[in-house]
Amino acid sequence: MTKIRVFNTLSRSLEVFETWSPGVATVYVCGPTVYDVAHLGHARTYVAFDAVIRFLEFMGYGVKYSRNITDVGHLRETGEDKMIQGAVRLRRHPMEVADKYMMEFFSDMNSLGIRRPDIQPRASMHIPDIIDAVEKLLDKGYAYRVDGSVYFDVSKVPDYGKLSKIRVEEMDVHRVEPDPRKRNPADFALWKESAPDYPLCWRTPWGYGFPGWHIECSVMSMKYLGEQIDIHGGGQDLIFPHHENEIAQSEALTGRKPFVRYWLHTGELTVGGKGMHKSLGNYLTIKEVLKNYSRSVVRAFILSAHYRTPLDYSEKAMEQAHENVSKVRNLLDDLALAEETAVRGNSNPEFRANVDKLMDEFINSMSNDFNTSNALASLYELVRLTNLHINRPDVGLEDLQQASTALRNMCRVLGLMEEEREKTQTQVYELLKILLDVRRELRRRGLYDLGDRIRKELGERGILVEDLKDREKVRIVR
Repeated sequence: MTKIRVFNTLSRSLEVFETWSPGVATVYVCGPTVYDVAHLGHARTYVAFDAVIRFLEFMGYGVKYSRNITDVGHLRETGEDKMIQGAVRLRRHPMEVADKYMMEFFSDMNSLGIRRPDIQPRASMHIPDIIDAVEKLLDKGYAYRVDGSVYFDVSKVPDYGKLSKIRVEEMDVHRVEPDPRKRNPADFALWKESAPDYPLCWRTPWGYGFPGWHIECSVMSMKYLGEQIDIHGGGQDLIFPHHENEIAQSEALTGRKPFVRYWLHTGELTVGGKGMHKSLGNYLTIKEVLKNYSRSVVRAFILSAHYRTPLDYSEKAMEQAHENVSKVRNLLDDLALAEETAVRGNSNPEFRANVDKLMDEFINSMSNDFNTSNALASLYELVRLTNLHINRPDVGLEDLQQASTALRNMCRVLGLMEEEREKTQTQVYELLKILLDVRRELRRRGLYDLGDRIRKELGERGILVEDLKDREKVRIVR
């Protein structure tokens, strides 16, 4: 079995992928803060990890996947909670805002063909767990109170900074939270005090307030995936301080190291070399992009770059992805037709060996730190090779079936062409409805032989039609 190697942000090196439990991979990816609509930068991260999870499953792993929803505690540079910002903008309660944008996010993920995680916990629904974790950190001496706030004391963690490689003495220029009451500028909030009438506020043994952003993910990941997990992922912007702080507080809570075996981080999505921001006018929502391009085109564009590298959005790049996806789609259609007239038993050993070679190259690329860029190159070469072979007058059925299987497996791992299957299923049901309407009319006119012929032909294809008094009962058995 091909060994999977992943680039671990913690070690800054490629490592052989081994899970805590044999054959089972636990994966936690930081989800969105649901105060606004999702943009293409979000799509970049979640499509990339969707391909990771699909490939792990393809290689035989059972995957337990959790992606959280942040609906409290994520503060802006001004110290204001992002959910409060969204509430002010929409003139709604923060929880209304959270529900609105959470559902829109789920819709966007469905539109991109991103598989739903096994567990999608919300921070606001885990406040008792978070309070319990903060109390434990206080009892263990890793945290201290400042009035109604609680801070994590980074001086108690000798290896703090091991993920980001930022030295503690430099951290005062990297972090917000400039509370002068902290023991050390690098200390971070586990809980922030607030007035009792603050819109996002819970009562604790040390007063009213709300959780810090970092403690939420530690609590939710450990609750559902265990104290030590295999993969933790997110964008590169989360390495510090978010993921650095997760490591410190999680390992302090459990006493177990490492909290995460492999840290995976996606590169930034840019437009013209600049980060995507509303203020720059280069902000594209997922819905806007999907108005002009199909799900597969968006995914092919995102996966055209290795997940760790920057990815620059342009219409030229999208059109190239569209052209490549069209070639895949056309070949799938051509294969379905060609298989009807192909010669059984007339195999071409050289062609089949090349198909096997490309499938091996695809697997090797994905096994080498989930290199979707090289994997797509193997897919596109398979399309080119098969197009040259498919029009031969003596083309063998087994050749085409092997190429079709390889092509579909590659697409399945990358999440391509799934909307085409959904579209085809819809068309099949529409065609079936037309046939049943015609059969009903034939029977009404007394042409029972023709009606029975339609029923017989459908039955031979696994579609059983049973005539009842005033309708038909249709059952698909294969």
